Formats: sequence, C-alpha cells, structure tokens
Amino acid sequence: MRSFDLSPLYRATVGFDRVADLMDRALTHDLAQPTYPPYNIEKIDENAYRISIAVAGFGSDELGVEMKEGALIVTGRKAEDDTRTYLHRGIATRAFDRRFALADHVKVTGASHEDGMLHIDLVREVPEALKPRQIEIAGPAKSERKQVETVDA
Repeated sequence: MRSFDLSPLYRATVGFDRVADLMDRALTHDLAQPTYPPYNIEKIDENAYRISIAVAGFGSDELGVEMKEGALIVTGRKAEDDTRTYLHRGIATRAFDRRFALADHVKVTGASHEDGMLHIDLVREVPEALKPRQIEIAGPAKSERKQVETVDA
C-alpha cells in the first residue's frame, strides 16, 4: 500500500489541522475495516442525515452514543449470560465501538432504538455568518445640487 507524507501540508497551512488529520487517518488506516455491526448512512434532506446500525440482541441500556472531539462514537456492551446453553449461536452480540468522523457544524439531534435498529439523526447547522448572502448593489447616489446664492456687495 502507498503511504503519503502529509508533513508539507502541515507546514504550509494554518487552521486546517483537522482536515489534514482526517486525510492522514484515511490514508494510513488498515484496509481491514471492522464490519460489525453493519450500518447505513442516509441523506434525509439537504442538511439532515441518519445513521442506522443493526444491533440485534442489544437493549437500549446496553448501547451508548457519544459525541467527542468531532467524532460520533457508538458503543455496545452486552453482559454475558451464563444461564443459556446454545446449540447454534448465529446472532452476534459481541461488544463493539463504531466511530464516525463528523464534519464541522454537524450535530446529533436524537437517537432511537426499535426493531433491532439504532437510528441516529444528525443535522448540519451552518451558522448565519458562514451562510452565503446576497449583497445589495447600490446605484449611483443622487446628489442634491444646492444652488449657491451669490450676494452682490
């Protein structure tokens, strides 16, 4: 696998540390990404998203959703049940940590757990100062011409 040196990017930019870190993580991350639990990312609206994670066998009290340092961290911890004897165990209930890097101004608006799915709703709230705005162009100003009275002396 190729490796890219991003140190010139760090030396030549100011304030883009997060973007450079994101690129660095994406380029140096292992190809063997964890596939458990499976998930979907949907774009609901122009500024609304939903992450749906298949968490069969987990209760709401065994799941955690946390925003930390620009990342969404979803965890699942299932207490082992020693009272059951399985002949076949096909439903995976192993512990997991799933991380999603969030763009600036993306906030979690809610989470729900139903029918074995954990749904996390996100919205991008761009501040008014960063939104594009139209600037009105004024026409030539009409100057009032004052008549100068001449006084004969």
